[in-house]
Amino acid sequence: MQDFRMETFLTVCQYMNFTRAAETLNMTQPAVSQHIKFLETAYGVRLFTTSGKKLLLTEAGKILQQAAIALRHDEQHLRDRLQQSQSDKEKYRFGATLSVAEFMVPKNLEHFLSNHPHSHVRMAVANTKELLAKLTTGELDFAIVEGFFPKLEYEFLPYREEGFVAVASPAKARLYQGKPLHSLLQENLFLREAGSGTREILERALEEKGMAVTDFANLIELGNIGAIKHMLMANLGITFCYYSAVDEEVQRGELAVINLKDWHLRHEIDFIFLKDSIFRDDYVKIYQELCK
Repeated sequence: MQDFRMETFLTVCQYMNFTRAAETLNMTQPAVSQHIKFLETAYGVRLFTTSGKKLLLTEAGKILQQAAIALRHDEQHLRDRLQQSQSDKEKYRFGATLSVAEFMVPKNLEHFLSNHPHSHVRMAVANTKELLAKLTTGELDFAIVEGFFPKLEYEFLPYREEGFVAVASPAKARLYQGKPLHSLLQENLFLREAGSGTREILERALEEKGMAVTDFANLIELGNIGAIKHMLMANLGITFCYYSAVDEEVQRGELAVINLKDWHLRHEIDFIFLKDSIFRDDYVKIYQELCK
């Protein structure tokens, strides 16, 4: 069981403020300071420093934070494993970003569940930032994400590589086949909301070409990929998305990929979990089953 003073340390790391940490933990500020002092004495290092009025983690503090997060997560996973030992049900808690959950995971999950018919699975669907936060707090064991994440802080395995394509109605797509990306700027651009993985991937790719989503004739944000596809079928504009998100519509001739001469983007989808986890072998085994 993780030392209660380590929870105090992690709360201070969360807010980088002793007063807010004390309020969250329902403690006095001197008590919080005492817990941090105890850890610094026990490890023989400074965990925090200040720059003006700003509280900062030292390098030793950053190392301890990463280890403490992994320990907290492992403790929660250990509790689950101990409870599972008393029943015949396995529990799996994982997260996936929206496009991954809707278009990439289902077939793999179907195979996994056929091999684990008595398991209890809970999949949280959220953007990458939210899933990382849930991993940190121990709410999830692993996640499959399309968005960008700090790769030094997580262990990750390649889940799949996916083509990221420009899409429109067949009639509109024919107008731009083989043309440069900038020829699409006269079109309405339909996109998911800011913060979504697909939106972030597009924004970064455009930035590398000196462009932005606001360069298009009109930017229309819709929070549902089904609604976006409906607008495209009505010949109202274009979008950029993973090919798997429009595969069925393309096969039926309802939508088409625009093959631009200067756009050939593929993006890696990653299976991630916390670094230094004592349950690493468990997660790798699940990963291997999901990827079959």
